[in-house]
Amino acid sequence: MNLAVVGTGYVGLVSGTCFSEMGNSVICVDNNPVKLKKLKDAEIPIYEPGLDMLFYRNIAKKRLEFTDDLKYAIMKSEIIFLCLPTPQGEDGSADLKYVFGIAEDIGKIFSENEDEKFRIFVNKSTVPVGTSQSVTAILEKYKIKNFEVVSNPEFLREGYAVEDFMKPDRIVIGAKSEKAFKIMRTLYEPFVRQGNPIIEMDPQSSEVTKYAANSYLAMRITYMNELANFCEKVGANVDLIRKGMGTDSRIGKRFLFAGIGYGGSCFPKDVNALIKTSSEKGSEMRLLTLVDHINKDQKLILVQKITEHFNGDIKGKTFGIWGLAFKPNTDDMRDAPSIVIINELLQLGAKIKAYDPAGMENAKFYLGDKIEYMNEEYSVLENIEALLVLTEWNEFRNPDFNVISSNLKNKVIFDGRNIYDPKKMKELGFTYYSIGRQPVKQ
Repeated sequence: MNLAVVGTGYVGLVSGTCFSEMGNSVICVDNNPVKLKKLKDAEIPIYEPGLDMLFYRNIAKKRLEFTDDLKYAIMKSEIIFLCLPTPQGEDGSADLKYVFGIAEDIGKIFSENEDEKFRIFVNKSTVPVGTSQSVTAILEKYKIKNFEVVSNPEFLREGYAVEDFMKPDRIVIGAKSEKAFKIMRTLYEPFVRQGNPIIEMDPQSSEVTKYAANSYLAMRITYMNELANFCEKVGANVDLIRKGMGTDSRIGKRFLFAGIGYGGSCFPKDVNALIKTSSEKGSEMRLLTLVDHINKDQKLILVQKITEHFNGDIKGKTFGIWGLAFKPNTDDMRDAPSIVIINELLQLGAKIKAYDPAGMENAKFYLGDKIEYMNEEYSVLENIEALLVLTEWNEFRNPDFNVISSNLKNKVIFDGRNIYDPKKMKELGFTYYSIGRQPVKQ
């Protein structure tokens, strides 16, 4: 099939690459000249494990190309995916200016170029309920007749996006006509050969489904963080409780890990967008409002532990940080807890040295030169008061504790991701703080 993907951000680039891997001809459109040059030079502008092999292979096979010519891309394609940013506005709502702007551009192009071929315009971006209707209205304004706007939300986990796209748990398609459903089924059937479902519904239900899924997962994480804070007060261990809960088939094991709050490009934005939309529609989702507040507070939990340990005075003290990205296997710094933690420590007069395997360049956009960026994990350790673990990268899970001990001024670790065993830390002589478990003090 001939596809156009408008927008080569995280979702657009992964989607376009994976569609081309299944034999489709894909034209990706972007108006950022710097990014476009990289893509045309076969450079991947994002960090995503497993994407590079598919990217290079399909460029070589000439199934994947990149352009800034929107007209060229959409006139050659039967399905046009809108993979555009929907950033959070000041009031918490999703900003749809990019989606609506491209819809206007597409409308003008087709109004000036007669073409009766049936086309599907797919909202792949996470958009509020009613967006498909709004995009349809924009296109109809330009007297375009032979088309349908379809909702097809993505469910990609950063760090596992290629796997999630190539072997999805489910495909959700929101459309009105059997013709559109049939075309979308044909496109996606190669991805669900193992029997995972293609779920068909109306566009409004499809749009809500994405927000509902992400908000529910954010709620699970937040509940576990609340439970972890309670566990510390009563002497319980949240990791053991997680195991006891997770074996219940009604609950399951995933998204039950306590930590320093969720971040990234999806959960914070989607929770707030659903809060805003529900309020506008007169059906306020009060539970999600609490989830958002609690998550913001959780990002400061580690700072509280640090200030308590140092008796409220960290001015002039230097702390080392392992992990800046909001989660491992990505370079994404959007709404990362590390930003909140670092800014709070700096406000209290501390100094910071940090290392992340992939997120260093993006971190500089948010933190500038306020901290010192180190080129590997052990270079962070020299002459610091304590080590903070903020992202659970695999390379941090089994470090050389002798090297850590010999470099730290004090053998103190604040672990925001619970990646170390408190018993082992006690045996090694560390003072160790984690989330939802009793501190180890020497």
